[in-house]
Amino acid sequence: MSDTHATTEADAPAGTLRTPIVAVLGHVDHGKTSLLDRIRGSAVTGEEAGAITQHIGSTAVPLEVISELAGSLVDPEDFDLPGLLFIDTPGHHSFTTLRARGGALADIAILVVDVSDGFQPQTIESLDVLRRTQTPFVVAANKVDTIPGWDPQEEIPIGRSREAQSDRAVSRLDEQLYEVIGDLSDEGFSADMYWRVQNFGDNVGVVPLSAETGEGVPDLLTVLMGLSQRFLKEEMAVDAAGPGAGTVLEVKDEKGFGKTIDTVLYDGTIRAEDTVVAGGSREPIVTDVRVLLQPRALTEIRSEGRFERVDSARAAAGVKIAAPDLGDAMAGAPVRVVRGQEQEDVIETVRSELADIEVTTEEEGVVLKADTLGSLEALADALEEAEIPIVRAEVGAVAPRDVRVAETASDPDHRVILAFSTEVLDDASGLADQEEVEIFANDVIYRLVEDYEEFITERASAQQDAILENISRPARFRILEDHVFRQSNPAVVGVEVLSGTLKRNARVVDFAERDPSRVGQVKGIQERGEDVDQARSGERVSVAIDGPTVGRQIEEGDTLWSELPEKHAKVLEQELTEDIPADELEALSMYLDKHRQRDPFWGK
Repeated sequence: MSDTHATTEADAPAGTLRTPIVAVLGHVDHGKTSLLDRIRGSAVTGEEAGAITQHIGSTAVPLEVISELAGSLVDPEDFDLPGLLFIDTPGHHSFTTLRARGGALADIAILVVDVSDGFQPQTIESLDVLRRTQTPFVVAANKVDTIPGWDPQEEIPIGRSREAQSDRAVSRLDEQLYEVIGDLSDEGFSADMYWRVQNFGDNVGVVPLSAETGEGVPDLLTVLMGLSQRFLKEEMAVDAAGPGAGTVLEVKDEKGFGKTIDTVLYDGTIRAEDTVVAGGSREPIVTDVRVLLQPRALTEIRSEGRFERVDSARAAAGVKIAAPDLGDAMAGAPVRVVRGQEQEDVIETVRSELADIEVTTEEEGVVLKADTLGSLEALADALEEAEIPIVRAEVGAVAPRDVRVAETASDPDHRVILAFSTEVLDDASGLADQEEVEIFANDVIYRLVEDYEEFITERASAQQDAILENISRPARFRILEDHVFRQSNPAVVGVEVLSGTLKRNARVVDFAERDPSRVGQVKGIQERGEDVDQARSGERVSVAIDGPTVGRQIEEGDTLWSELPEKHAKVLEQELTEDIPADELEALSMYLDKHRQRDPFWGK
């Protein structure tokens, strides 16, 4: 990490235009981080779990650099805005948890869509967030280089690249692009290729590009700068000399500085030695800034060894704050500079904003633990969508007290701790094994939720299998004519199973009279000379029945039944009708009808 001393333009006059904040959203693997890698020339992809950016970083790209990347498409003389500040989000969940005084932190957004893969669940969820927050956006139709027959053209505008392609490749691309435009229409957004859009206020521009080759990236930067200049210029006017306001992106241990907070500053100025109030897990934290660090241009804020000390920073910027007592600071929480205001007023402002982003818990549910508040809220959002209740949600490692909370759940499905990107302490792991509490840990949110849902499904399936294994099953079967192999002790006869499942050890009843009469018990079943445990509908087998004598209690051609205890019949009818085959359901219905002719409430 550099100790280079630098000063920003923090003392600019009030009304200075700040850098617009750009969020990047989209479905997993559609290329969000790869697009930023192309813009900033860094390589963050692959450093995160599952190649998915799990925490939120920021990258400042000055107007001069944008002009270089966009070439003739962007003339710096045409713009008043100083550039763009990109925030790389892990998806729509964390985007919703990052706020600026109650609104969305981002001023504008890029929705990345794989041009061949099209709309996916997180694409639609991202659109829902953009619609709800009324954030203007453009669509980056990524991976044009994967179109069959495409001839990649490195880092040039998409128009020039299209001219170099075969008619077939361009036709294939246009087909995919119009599918994306159609999907946007289905979601209520009017859209077209960006070069055809006359009014970006009413229509969404679609920019074909490739993060891999860079073609079309100049167009995207041009559209972003144009939209920002046209629609956001008034909103970008800030009191640059006023007290800074920002949002915590991450809380990190930094060698030589201890706990630091990576922050996006969206208003005002922060100076070294300022007093700041930051959102904490218990109470707002009041502390004095010791050091301010900023990434060099085109450097992602999470990357090590690429920072320089600054005396001050002004909005919009990503800044790392080193100060005492930041151990309880939380990602997603507000940061406010105390300057020209009463400290208590600032503390109350932070406290009220924290109250707006608390996770809702219920009396019964699973326990959540995560590394940051942003992660915790993102996981809570995912569980809410999956209709999974939460009993406790906290930032930090999984500790024995979390196991004690989980073990009190009355529903076995809730004796669970979901740990996102955080440590499970050894004593907590041992206690969980002892108390039969399940701990699921993962560094990717949707996989953590999927792991839990699969566990519940498998558990329910195993329980149903166990019930079915231990419950009597209905069966109706007929003794075949000329298939008596032994008359008694036991009687051995050939039978055809008419419906249901005939199992070994089943008791056999006859409904020839109004009241059922028990005639014996199945002692064995053979199919083609081999012993089997059961026979299904339509099968012909030989059966040994202990108790009756053929010609007395039973006759050739008789229809007999497996006996169902009344409790078993009730469970089958009321709880397991979806788990047994149709022919068993038919046998059960007929069996119940016969009993209810003499007792209407039998089995109810």
